[in-house]
Amino acid sequence: MIPEDLRYTAEHEWVAGAGDSVVRVGITHFAQDALGDIVFVQLPEVGAAVSVGDSVGEIESTKSVSEIYAPVGGTVSACNEALGDTPELINSDPYAAGWLFEVTVADSVALDGLLSAEAYRELTEG
Repeated sequence: MIPEDLRYTAEHEWVAGAGDSVVRVGITHFAQDALGDIVFVQLPEVGAAVSVGDSVGEIESTKSVSEIYAPVGGTVSACNEALGDTPELINSDPYAAGWLFEVTVADSVALDGLLSAEAYRELTEG
């Protein structure tokens, strides 16, 4: 359950739209499964400047609290407001309705450092 058209981080985030100036970010099926039932999400503010690796929010589940890290640098251009009322969308649909935020990318070269689906599969299954 690792979509081939996305890029990934070792912290279990996915990035859609690689190559475009705006990318969408979420957490992987692997991550949501490890977290368990998600009950709260704190997302970055629209307009916030983020750098690769910055902690930009949190996901709280019945098991733990996990940081959300920026997989790319740029400016947060949108957040998934639906997660405020229904954070469980991350569990039920992590690659579509459960997306977290969008970033207008400062330097598209940074996208080259993200993992391919094959490399992410090796990380999680190895």
